[in-house]
Amino acid sequence: MTGIVIVGGGFAGLSAAAVAKDEIRAAGADIPVTLVSKDEYIVIRPRLYERDPETLRAPLPPVLGPIGVDFVVKPATAIDTAAKTVSLADGSALSYDRLVLATGSEMPPLPVKGAAEHAFDIDSYDGAVKLDRHLASLAKSGKPESDTVVIIGGGMTGIELAAEMRPRLAVHFGEAAAERARVVLIERADVIGPEFGENPRPIIEQALAKTRVEVRLGTKVAEIAPGGVKLEDGTPIDAATTVVTVGLRANALTACIPGERDAAGRLVVDENQRVRGVEAVYATGDVAHAQADEGHAALMSCQHARTMGKYAGLNAAHDLLGLPFRPYRQADYTTCLDLGPFGALFTTGWDRQIKNASDEAKARKRAINTQWIYPPKGGAEEIFAGLRIDERGR
Repeated sequence: MTGIVIVGGGFAGLSAAAVAKDEIRAAGADIPVTLVSKDEYIVIRPRLYERDPETLRAPLPPVLGPIGVDFVVKPATAIDTAAKTVSLADGSALSYDRLVLATGSEMPPLPVKGAAEHAFDIDSYDGAVKLDRHLASLAKSGKPESDTVVIIGGGMTGIELAAEMRPRLAVHFGEAAAERARVVLIERADVIGPEFGENPRPIIEQALAKTRVEVRLGTKVAEIAPGGVKLEDGTPIDAATTVVTVGLRANALTACIPGERDAAGRLVVDENQRVRGVEAVYATGDVAHAQADEGHAALMSCQHARTMGKYAGLNAAHDLLGLPFRPYRQADYTTCLDLGPFGALFTTGWDRQIKNASDEAKARKRAINTQWIYPPKGGAEEIFAGLRIDERGR
């Protein structure tokens, strides 16, 4: 038996690998589980808006080794669902009995003139490090526009980056220069954080005002250049740094899988995370369009990916073991939005009812970012326990 191959070493892929191996072990079976990833690290992607991005990843071997998951550190380049193989960058291939695709999302260049050449992003580890090194290089430039940052996209990532930008600039520019800096947040919708709804908006607006972020709503960018941006109405904004935080799409490997897709390129899966109409293939995390509950599809988020991966791993293992499936459902939905020096905002439910917007929310966000989303440490039992589906179904 060639076993289960999981492609992608992010939150969903790691969860899938651990739970699949745990279920196989519990059944007393001997089915190999292999995780394929382009490098040896899991990127703590929800933290890439923070300073020091080079510290925001964790090694995978200390997690996979103790639980007996085989680890192949090579980029996957293609998938053949008829032959049941995964092609790797070195020309080799892996065969599978069940495949779990967990390669996450990516941010193609914004369809704006100059975006591919001149815009930065914090979507990936490499992108966040590139931005940080760029900021460091600007510290000594002395150019008039060097301390102006334009951020395109007023969703969660854009808001968190904008609120945290002065502390990030302070690392390279010093506190005084960071205080003088100009941070401009551009959102094409007529409201900030359109996906958040009305409940949290006043607090978000208050936080951005407190952190002195200039917010431009109902605004589109027509061109991005090394020295700034031009808005659709012709208004120029001089800036040495433009960061794009919008436009996520499912990873390009999804193109190898036949099946229905949503507007973001995510493969439509059934309640067990199986790609509809494709034999032996599961999709999970940001590459999957899955129902989190009866009325909502899962979001491209760490919160959903971690849980989705667990169900995909369990069901892929149960598929081979002849055991019952366990349908994926997200037991609850919460949001913890970092608002930089202002604090944080904690909400619950899809209508985002505000539960806390004080130091307690900031402490919760700090715990999420520095503890809860990191892979568990220890021996096999501790790692399995830390990645199992919990009593809430997460």
